[in-house]
Amino acid sequence: MESSNTIFLGIPKVPARYKRLVPPFLISLFMTCVVSLISTIKSTGFSSEIIQHWPLAWLISWLIAFPVLLFVLPMVGRLTGKIVAAE
Repeated sequence: MESSNTIFLGIPKVPARYKRLVPPFLISLFMTCVVSLISTIKSTGFSSEIIQHWPLAWLISWLIAFPVLLFVLPMVGRLTGKIVAAE
């Protein structure tokens, strides 16, 4: 059984001070994965070329998306506060 200080397979949990970075990190990973895959399929079709092109497309997309997301999230939070009624 895994310790509560690990995620799985002995991989340690991220320290609490990085709590604000984990959601944009995960969102950027998942979103760039999906978008780059769709884009790669659109440009190459369903073929063996997907395996050759998609990982690099994903990496490039993520390297751009993660810092942009970190920059944009505070503005999105403020904009959300202006759009959504207070409870």
